[in-house]
Amino acid sequence: MTIQKVLVVDDSRTEQVYLTELLQRQGMQVRTASNAEEALQILAQERPDLILMDVVMPGKNGFQLTRTITRNPAYADIPIIMCTSKGQETDKVWGLRQGARGYLVKPVNPQDLQSVIGTLAEGQV
Repeated sequence: MTIQKVLVVDDSRTEQVYLTELLQRQGMQVRTASNAEEALQILAQERPDLILMDVVMPGKNGFQLTRTITRNPAYADIPIIMCTSKGQETDKVWGLRQGARGYLVKPVNPQDLQSVIGTLAEGQV
């Protein structure tokens, strides 16, 4: 699987810019959403190859949005990597149970992100 289009869902403009720059350096196209509503609108318009998901957001949180996306047959095969400040093991387990295929704690380490994306692209997760 080739990952070219990425949707970054995060209510922090700083995180959006940081992750967008990291991904664009890898040659990826990036769209951003600040909340669940925006993310679902973008999903309806354009299908990304990957979603990077924050957890703590206004309205529906990232765990809830991940569950919504992964349980929808139209989007269930889009991999989601949680990128969040919630670093407890229980948070990670819960995120993966909601359907995420990766879990990174902020500040996201560029090498870790690249590694998880590479593993997803190879179909190993």
